[in-house]
Amino acid sequence: MAAPLMLYIAAGAFLAYILYTRLTLYLTRSAFKRQNDCQPCPYVFNKDPVLGLDVLRANIRHANTHTVLEGNEARFKNLGTNTYHSRIVTMPIIQTSEPENIKTILSLKFKDYSFGAREKAFAPLLGHGIFNADGERWANSRHLLRPNFARDQVADLDAFERHFKLMLQHIPTNGVTIDLQELFFRLTIDSATEFLFNHSTNSLRMVSQHESDNEDVVFSKAFTHAQADILTRIRFDFLYKFTKNDVGRDAVKICKEYVGKWVDDAVRWREEQDAEKAAGGQKEEERYVFIHELAKQTSDKARIRDELMNVLLAGRDTTASLLSNMFFEIAKRPDIWMRLKEEIEGLEGRLPTYEELRGFKYLKWCLNESLRLHPVVPGNSRFAIRDTMLPLGGGATGAAPLFVPRGTLVSYSPYTMHRRKDLYGPDAHLYKPERWDTLRPSWEYLPFNGGPRICLGQQYALTEASYVTVRLVQEFSKLESRDEGPWREGLTLTCCSLNGTKVGLVK
Repeated sequence: MAAPLMLYIAAGAFLAYILYTRLTLYLTRSAFKRQNDCQPCPYVFNKDPVLGLDVLRANIRHANTHTVLEGNEARFKNLGTNTYHSRIVTMPIIQTSEPENIKTILSLKFKDYSFGAREKAFAPLLGHGIFNADGERWANSRHLLRPNFARDQVADLDAFERHFKLMLQHIPTNGVTIDLQELFFRLTIDSATEFLFNHSTNSLRMVSQHESDNEDVVFSKAFTHAQADILTRIRFDFLYKFTKNDVGRDAVKICKEYVGKWVDDAVRWREEQDAEKAAGGQKEEERYVFIHELAKQTSDKARIRDELMNVLLAGRDTTASLLSNMFFEIAKRPDIWMRLKEEIEGLEGRLPTYEELRGFKYLKWCLNESLRLHPVVPGNSRFAIRDTMLPLGGGATGAAPLFVPRGTLVSYSPYTMHRRKDLYGPDAHLYKPERWDTLRPSWEYLPFNGGPRICLGQQYALTEASYVTVRLVQEFSKLESRDEGPWREGLTLTCCSLNGTKVGLVK
């Protein structure tokens, strides 16, 4: 009889413990809500209250029809709110497009959030670099990388010019249709790899992209497949191991081996430098080399590789997507092209300096407007690691604070926020650079994230995009769109035009 009695006592104690912790949590959260005047959000998207399978089905449908961003924006409009609740399987979700909420998530209550499951999906390619790390590891990564984005390094216009001239050789000068988006992606991986590794993939030099025996071409293609693998991991989560995504797995392996080779060279270079320094014969490098600067700070090869892979992802895709989206819009507006030509005429055909690039006001408006209408990273999320709150979203009008329980995924949508008519006017859905003559946005404009995690490489991206635009305007008198349809989303880790950027250019 003693054994069953002990079993009953243990079960009773366990049940009492569960009830006590639940009651304590309830009382603690109730007090938190009262202290912060939190009110419940009445807006809910999912109709299935248990697993939210209807949300999952809707997301799959939008992904298949390339309307993820459009569909998400429609949810906000249909519900008549800027913040709402949702759910997918066991994950409670809060969706928001409120600038003050985004400011709170990314800055004011930065330490209340982590990346959650995203870190696991990104890890095979990006490891634990700056875009995929939390806490102390992230702080160390930022400290390691930040000095490497000083103005002198960013302004290497000679390198941009070399790669631009190679791209120019691929553009017909008689108005024959060309897809600029493909060339922009090749240009940016060539320039980014030179900046990072001191060795360019030189994809623009290749006669054919199908030269399977060239390791640079193989890497360029593998890097694209490896990014697609990240999306597959995010979508399938724990079911990923049952997918037959051998192309993605192989691509990740190729990328790591390729970058690893340059890391080995950099660490070996550092060892040689240390030996020369000990002998009193060290010389300064003639020019700045990003990978060498990292090797000076750490000899951890995996760490260097991870950071390089992270920066390459940002340096290649953001700039290429920005250029592709912007030229898609400009090609449909001859008046914008002519105004750019008028602004750049002062150069009289010579190459621009860094200071001159920064001084072209209308060019800056064009870039800003593209990043507003087609943000390169159109959506993002954070995972609440403790009970916290958002300043808006509670109550019938959404004007009261909203309680965010620990374990909630808070997703924010720059795409939707950038198209809000109450923020950007009734023509917010149109590409209109002139609106930036009077716009002075704060958190309602988020092209490069914000807060402690604001993009370190934004000046690099804007400088390269500005330079390429100026040079194309100098080289060609006429730009014509060869795509009659509207812009459609090509959504991977970044967002570009699904149909490419098909244009005709006349010398």
